[in-house]
Amino acid sequence: MSQADQEGFSAAEKAAMKERAAEVRAPKKRMTKDEKAAQARKELEEKIASFQGTDKVLAEKLHQIITETAPELEPKTWYGMPAYALDGKILCFIQDAKKFDARYLTFGFNDVAQLDEGTLWPTSFAITALDKKHEQMIAQLVAKAVGR
Repeated sequence: MSQADQEGFSAAEKAAMKERAAEVRAPKKRMTKDEKAAQARKELEEKIASFQGTDKVLAEKLHQIITETAPELEPKTWYGMPAYALDGKILCFIQDAKKFDARYLTFGFNDVAQLDEGTLWPTSFAITALDKKHEQMIAQLVAKAVGR
């Protein structure tokens, strides 16, 4: 058993759970669907703006690719991370390196994403830079994930 298993959740994991609890408990104002969507997009963009250095640049580019490729996805925050939902379920997310003291930003998909390919397929990617080839690959993955 690792030391983390013996001690429970890390400080970063506890912080992410607190962020998620706050997202769930957020007061439900009477807003139209469009107002709710605008508020969620604003919160997501504020989260990306809080990223630092390369992670911020990468997250901004990922946000652009995702929203252009699949405008039907609902931007929101999820465990304090920028995320995009399909029919209310989180399809993909962006995790900055700082979130869990990782070496790189992670772009990941949840099981609602239709990425199935045989019996083994990737669902998350470490990203340290994006070139045109990788941008195109991400756009193709997002399109596939939403069922195109």
